[in-house]
Amino acid sequence: MSKGMLIVGIILLAIITFGVVNIVQNYQTGNELDYYLLRETTEAAMTDAVDVGYYRLSGLLRIDKEKFVESFVRRFSENVSNSRTYDIGFYDINETPPKVSVLVKSETAASINGESLTLSNKIDVILESKYHENQYVTKMTRAGQLDYSDVDR
Repeated sequence: MSKGMLIVGIILLAIITFGVVNIVQNYQTGNELDYYLLRETTEAAMTDAVDVGYYRLSGLLRIDKEKFVESFVRRFSENVSNSRTYDIGFYDINETPPKVSVLVKSETAASINGESLTLSNKIDVILESKYHENQYVTKMTRAGQLDYSDVDR
């Protein structure tokens, strides 16, 4: 009888160990995947949101806030896992110079005593380029006579 109980105890210990390993692996893998997804999505959304007309006129980068948020949410929602709940927060979106701060919180499917594990990733991204100044645009802007038909001169 004692050998039978020993085998049952070993089996129960193995099942509990596999459960704990699965929860820890889910937490670590989810955190890493969320971070890389956040980073890649933010970079791609910032590139999509660059105002090309403004760049051609002044040589400075500027992003459109609404276009960035729309592109970010669309790209992020296409690539996330359906087994988690995500909370996206946008902090400090600057158009010029282009800088965004994004916080993504996700809750895993595992819960202990009704409390789910929350993963939090925050990223700050600045879009840079070689800034140059278009002298024609600078002179015309100061004079108040900016004519868009002559920009490529």
